[in-house]
Amino acid sequence: MALIKSISGIRGTIGGKPGETLSPVDIVKFASAYSVILKKNAGAKKVKVVIGRDGRMSGAMVSNLVSQTLCAMGIDVVDLGLSTTPTVEIAVPMEKAAGGIILTASHNPKEWNALKLLNEKGEFISAALGQELLEIAEAEDFEYVSVDKLGKVSTDDNYLKNHIDAILQYPLVNKETIAKRNFKVVVDAINSTGAIFVPALLNALGVEDIIVLNENVTGDFAHNPEPLPNHLRELSNAVVKEKAHLGIAVDPDVDRLCFVNEDGSMFGEEYTLVAVADYILSYHKSQPEGKAGNTVSNMSSTKALKELTIKHGGEYFPSAVGEVNVVNKMKEKNAVIGGEGNGGIIVPDFHYGRDALIGIALFLTHLANQKARVSSN
Repeated sequence: MALIKSISGIRGTIGGKPGETLSPVDIVKFASAYSVILKKNAGAKKVKVVIGRDGRMSGAMVSNLVSQTLCAMGIDVVDLGLSTTPTVEIAVPMEKAAGGIILTASHNPKEWNALKLLNEKGEFISAALGQELLEIAEAEDFEYVSVDKLGKVSTDDNYLKNHIDAILQYPLVNKETIAKRNFKVVVDAINSTGAIFVPALLNALGVEDIIVLNENVTGDFAHNPEPLPNHLRELSNAVVKEKAHLGIAVDPDVDRLCFVNEDGSMFGEEYTLVAVADYILSYHKSQPEGKAGNTVSNMSSTKALKELTIKHGGEYFPSAVGEVNVVNKMKEKNAVIGGEGNGGIIVPDFHYGRDALIGIALFLTHLANQKARVSSN
């Protein structure tokens, strides 16, 4: 069993001894240290934090511990309940919150969970802030408030709609074009919140013929939750059997995305970002100023993004591995699209975070446009 402390949060397995696993003691300690950071930055202002969780078995337990710890520190909590990483990220600035905590271990197996920590912009906290938090947690340098200053918990189940509405309003997403193609789609929701959010998004985009695999949000993952080819045989077979146009796979917190072709072959995580970048760069190139724009991906990603960017007349920049590093480089180089080769798409004028949902909408718009051009020839 394991406990991994890093500058972006705490991740570990459930069950075991404090300090060796993600125990209740460690959850409380890290949530308390995070509270200290937020309260110090807020000064005299009341602090509010947004939390949300994926569908893991331990999710409700971890969420309760986190929310009540924040309350004990005098912080108000907006609990989104079952949610996605990108949904929590967009909710933080919408709520004018001081930060956010995403309760998910991403692609890790069911025995894992984690606290992923956000700043007031809904972006992962900086390395410097993360290091300060680790030191506070190690020293247990925090103090809880008196009874008359306890925080309060409120729930908000509107952010599924809020996130989807924001996607529909994004200028490069075309619901009408997608709806006209009558796509048939198979989704592997891996027994987590993708089973709620992905079909809702597809319906909002005008996709009506949807088959969902592993749709019960139990957290008892039907297969290894990392969306790699050897884990997606069921999806590939279903796409062929159902004569679907494509398959969609997400990880448990819906920030990674990959597709399956209509013949059951893998489109692949590596090329998810490349395909979306092709669409976005083409759009920017077609505008009056005629500039494709810059792109960024981490150095473990395929060279295809660099080659595509140069082809479109843009400039490509590599970053160190890690979402925080990709985001920092994107800001530095004013990139119009970026991400990671693991199916993580970051659309900066939407929000600076990996988001499978905006990725699905952009990919389907691009695919629908291509099919429309083929049909007209």
